[in-house]
Amino acid sequence: MIAAPKLGTVAPGVGASVPLTVTSPATTAVDPAPSAALPERLEIGCRFEFDVPAPVHAVVIVEPHRSEARRVLSETFIAPGDGSTYEDVFGNRCRRLSLRRGRTTFSYRATVRNDAGFDAVNPRAGEVDPADLPDTALAFLLPSRYCPSDELADVAGQRFGSHDRGWARVEDIAGWANARLTFAYGSSSPTKTAVDAYRDRTGVCRDFAHLTITMCRALNIPARYVVGYLPDIAVPDPGTPMDFCAWTEVYLGDGWYTFDPRNHGQRRIGRTVIGRGRDAADVAMVTTFGQATLVDMTVVAEPAA
Repeated sequence: MIAAPKLGTVAPGVGASVPLTVTSPATTAVDPAPSAALPERLEIGCRFEFDVPAPVHAVVIVEPHRSEARRVLSETFIAPGDGSTYEDVFGNRCRRLSLRRGRTTFSYRATVRNDAGFDAVNPRAGEVDPADLPDTALAFLLPSRYCPSDELADVAGQRFGSHDRGWARVEDIAGWANARLTFAYGSSSPTKTAVDAYRDRTGVCRDFAHLTITMCRALNIPARYVVGYLPDIAVPDPGTPMDFCAWTEVYLGDGWYTFDPRNHGQRRIGRTVIGRGRDAADVAMVTTFGQATLVDMTVVAEPAA
């Protein structure tokens, strides 16, 4: 069983005492820019400020996932007091902190290579029968806290059951989620599930991802939740402050592929994965075990100077 988010949990677009700005969903296709126009390095990072009435323990997930280690050229984490780090079952880098009473801040900054390439496209990638899936993919077929695929199984079957299996069907699901939901600041919450988003037809990036994941799992297609840094490179300037981004990875053929329903129609570059999990409950940016009010948050994801 996945526990409900603990007091103070902060995930992309939800659970904070101040609005977390998330870029509106893209609606137009964008062709990749020539490689000569792309930056070789990226600056990524964030800063959080909390108002803490009494000392409280926290787990922070803002550093690149272990799979991104080779890309990290330098990094710095600044926080008051001592802390420790560990890797969870999904390979996410988790940092334990004790937040002091009063105004408390911590920050992370890194320079990474921009060598992950544009989002891969493989129209020939097919769906894999559950009996042939690797052991590590099976957990991502099951319902989870924010992705109750059993509750939307009938909807998934009616809408996508007859579609061509494989890449095309997942692309259809991601496009449908983009069209189904209207992006709206303040429309999400720490308890909002994919079923809620399906019904009220609003959400932020996490809700677009949750709905896509839920539909895929209902059709026996493994899908997992991803959060990370995503700079606005080779796409129109959205005109909004940078924030963390949530998207989806789906298992097709012999591996995991990125599908981004919030930015459907854009083939993006520069993604740096922070965390992967069953849904947002597994990769909240900050989980506090007690009261802590978010006062301010800034996120950086841009070409390095």
